[in-house]
Amino acid sequence: MASNPYDEVQLNKKHEEILGRRAVLLQQMEICYEQQKAKKKKQGMMSEAAHERNVKLLEDFQKVENCLRARPLLHPDVLNLQTCYWASVERDLPEWENYLLGKGPAPVTEWGQLRGLQGQKDTRQDSSPARNKGKPPRPKPRTDV
Repeated sequence: MASNPYDEVQLNKKHEEILGRRAVLLQQMEICYEQQKAKKKKQGMMSEAAHERNVKLLEDFQKVENCLRARPLLHPDVLNLQTCYWASVERDLPEWENYLLGKGPAPVTEWGQLRGLQGQKDTRQDSSPARNKGKPPRPKPRTDV
């Protein structure tokens, strides 16, 4: 095989070094394999837990759906008011859109009053006797005890 003992010693050292590296690599592979097994087991447990949560959520949704189906419908007058309300919102939305987005003033009617606030201003003025008469209200008489 080798012609002199020095070459044989060198080959023997290389062989031992290769066997040492092989042992280290085998140990690293075993550690990696164990980590992968643990990770796979953990993922399986998490998947099972998620499946159980999903089943529970589906059951809860079905219960809520059944409750909503069993609930009595709204009175026809309420439904009519609701329909009229949303129709008026859809009709007036383009007019109010810039104001609601903060890009412009509130819409004004032909009479110069803000739309939607017509009744509110009038009722506030009517509620104060001092504003109607132009005089301050009379003080209440004191009762000394």
